Amino acid sequence: MQLRYRFRLYPNGPQRSALARAFGCARVVYNDALRARESARVAGLPFVTSAELSKQVTVAKRTEDRAWLAEVSAVVLQQSLRDLDTAYRNFFDGLKGKRPRMGAPRFKSRKDNQHCIRFTANARWKITPGGDLSLPKIGDVRVKWSRALPSVPSTVSVVKDAAGRYFASFVVESGTDETLPAVTPEVGIDLGLTHFAILSDGTKIDSPRFLRRAEKKLKKAQRDLSRKAKGSANRAKARLKVARVHARAADARREFHHQLSTKIIRENQAVAVEDLAVRGLARTRLAKSVHDAGWSQFVTMLEYKATRYGRTFTRIGRFEPTSQVCSQCGVKDGPKPLNVRTWTCGACGAVLDRDINAAVNVAKAAGLAVSACGARVRPELVPAQRTETGTHRDGQPTVAGIPSR
Repeated sequence: MQLRYRFRLYPNGPQRSALARAFGCARVVYNDALRARESARVAGLPFVTSAELSKQVTVAKRTEDRAWLAEVSAVVLQQSLRDLDTAYRNFFDGLKGKRPRMGAPRFKSRKDNQHCIRFTANARWKITPGGDLSLPKIGDVRVKWSRALPSVPSTVSVVKDAAGRYFASFVVESGTDETLPAVTPEVGIDLGLTHFAILSDGTKIDSPRFLRRAEKKLKKAQRDLSRKAKGSANRAKARLKVARVHARAADARREFHHQLSTKIIRENQAVAVEDLAVRGLARTRLAKSVHDAGWSQFVTMLEYKATRYGRTFTRIGRFEPTSQVCSQCGVKDGPKPLNVRTWTCGACGAVLDRDINAAVNVAKAAGLAVSACGARVRPELVPAQRTETGTHRDGQPTVAGIPSR
């Protein structure tokens, strides 16, 4: 299993200039290759292969207009061409229905919020004995190590985000067996806005609402940005302040998701969640709250951590009527307005909490054996009493009134 580890970088002045040069060269090579392929498509010529594009980059380095491409590592330029190949492959796979449809590759701008370059083993980058990251034609960059890498990384990507921060992203292969000891509990999760997550055992986890809590600072920073002249240095500084407010909220949300997902995976043998239509919910009046919750990121963490630690992860269909079915007797009594948080089942008389009831139904739909009261959702068959045994019309014996087949 491949894992990605990200660490903060602290380049000095000359190193930031070298990284800016590398970002710019990678962007120019990407745009030149994209322009060559688009020109060939418009002219009705065959698709330009990656080998031809690589030769064009080599020739461009010898010209006066593109001689500065030789100032950066050749691996960075070749990886930029690979990124373009990946963009085209994803685009064509979307047209064929192999993956969700996405747009055609677009030209990159120096004003994009994020810049990235990648070094493979051929670039001969290394981690120095002093703990710095040595990059070709850039130097030894200081790294803030928060943990040890589990194995030797195959590639490293240097990323600059919208807030002006630099990160080193390593891809490593997890070869060791990280399966956790087996436990008994199994849980279903219902995600919401008032409470971020409701577990089928009755636990309710409040939503931190990181973006809502940062709105006061964000409002002030955006007001200052709107008052700066476009294209000025002060506007660039104000834009960084806005980006940093967003980055702090995103980092806090990611940390919350990591801690909660790890806790759930460690304490439960199987986890089930509902497949939510986040893209559709993000077009409603609840869009800001939906994005602030970050459901997709949390579910993705649950899924890969379950695979990593030997747990079972299940998604149930988004059209399962988890909020309409009584978790006690299974009677479906129809949809209810969102302001109805508790109700009494008309069939069995059970008083149901809307969120806990939905979490229990998620567990049932996934075939898990837990409920809000701790009883088993799927009780095992027990031998029938002598007075209960019998025979079906087709001659098949029954156990506790249930056909053996």
